[in-house]
Amino acid sequence: MASVRYVRNPDLPTIKPNYPGNKMVGNEYCNGQELYEPQLSTALKWQLTKNPQREEKAADTWTPDVVDGTAFLRSQEDGLLWLGHSSFVLRVAGITLITDPLLFSSVGLRRRHALPCRPEDLVGIDLLLLSHGHRDHLDEQSIKLLSRQNPQLRAFGPLGLQKLLRGMAPKLPVQEAGWWQQFDLGPAAPFELFELPASHWYRRGLLDLNEVLWGSLLLRLPDGRTLYFAGDTNMNDHFEEIERQFGPLDIVLMPIGAYKPAFMMAGSHTSPHESAKATNQLRAGHLVPMHHGTFDLSDEPASEPHRLITEIAASGMLRAELHLPAVGEVLRWQDWG
Repeated sequence: MASVRYVRNPDLPTIKPNYPGNKMVGNEYCNGQELYEPQLSTALKWQLTKNPQREEKAADTWTPDVVDGTAFLRSQEDGLLWLGHSSFVLRVAGITLITDPLLFSSVGLRRRHALPCRPEDLVGIDLLLLSHGHRDHLDEQSIKLLSRQNPQLRAFGPLGLQKLLRGMAPKLPVQEAGWWQQFDLGPAAPFELFELPASHWYRRGLLDLNEVLWGSLLLRLPDGRTLYFAGDTNMNDHFEEIERQFGPLDIVLMPIGAYKPAFMMAGSHTSPHESAKATNQLRAGHLVPMHHGTFDLSDEPASEPHRLITEIAASGMLRAELHLPAVGEVLRWQDWG
């Protein structure tokens, strides 16, 4: 019988009253209170099942528009710039952050569109925010490049992250937290940063299932405005829990792609309808979709997530204001009401 324990970073405060920490069974982090262990048989079923949208997907060559974002990267202006997939450059009060950077193509992950800048232009970055360790969110080549180009860079993410990054960038300072913990950014930080739940799992190799935690991240400014990065997640009750803890959120970066077939993807990702529901549960004012258009990860046609979230917003089922930027387009989030 595997041992059960609850873990957190003892050096960081836990903001949720009476939260015991993240549950572990043996060496595996639980998804809340239960272990979630994706089965090889499900993946084999996916490979052996014909995609009913196969012809439609093959004919769908849509990709997000790409514009040059270099001027913003070289500036000191606040703003939000999508690099594709779940990678954003976010500037808040003059501090520059990057989320889940995946800047290159690799085996099984071929970019379908260009970056809006040269990788060498990603300098002046202060904070690296990582939601989890899957290869389409934590890319070794990208981590090495960013660490080399940004000697001031500090990384923040879930429990277990430090051992994962040690072999990629040994000198990169890493601070890891459990769910519902607040990171220590230092006394001069212009915002607060929190590690929050997501409903997902972890694996990079054959024998490391769930040995690194996953999560979402939230920034809170002194005026109370919030920016939430949902990471990778399926539809679960953590969105309502986050809303209860923080109240209505202002801006959410929410995944909308890689949801078909449901028997394979529903335990990992949200569909556009689920993403809209989660955004409504967070009572968010603004939605910026992500996790679509950049890589071919699933069975839905490339343009379907973009089309569906647009239709959902037009129908009135999404209460937040929808923003669908081009890759490289600068969103002036600070001006949003």
